[in-house]
Amino acid sequence: MTSLQAFMAQNVVQLEVEKHEVSPRFQDKEGKAIKWHFGAIDGSRDAALRKECTRRVQVPMKKGMTMPELDGNRYSLKLAVESIKMPDLNNTELQNSYGVMGAEELLQKMLLPGELTKVKELVQTINGFDLSMDELVDEAKN
Repeated sequence: MTSLQAFMAQNVVQLEVEKHEVSPRFQDKEGKAIKWHFGAIDGSRDAALRKECTRRVQVPMKKGMTMPELDGNRYSLKLAVESIKMPDLNNTELQNSYGVMGAEELLQKMLLPGELTKVKELVQTINGFDLSMDELVDEAKN
């Protein structure tokens, strides 16, 4: 296979869906923790999520000048929702059982704060971000 052929869509190794225990609170009939399924998203979907989570803000002391600002918390929540393949966070019955509307709201309602942080960190790794958000912020500042 030529080096160019290795980059053709049909020759790229497809990533497996990863299974991880998110919380011992979600159990099967035998009392074992149910593993959630996670999968990476592609670059075009990531760009769309970033666009959804970016707003224009006023540049200090520069009248009429704005710059884009990413809402990191909103982005990481949306990335988590997009990367979770099971449970189906868009399932109306599941959302109704928690009394919420929308996948992001459901995920926040289902998980304890520490569990949600664990999921967000896991999703970052699954999607190829080797650095944590804190490390990325520190790197951007320098």
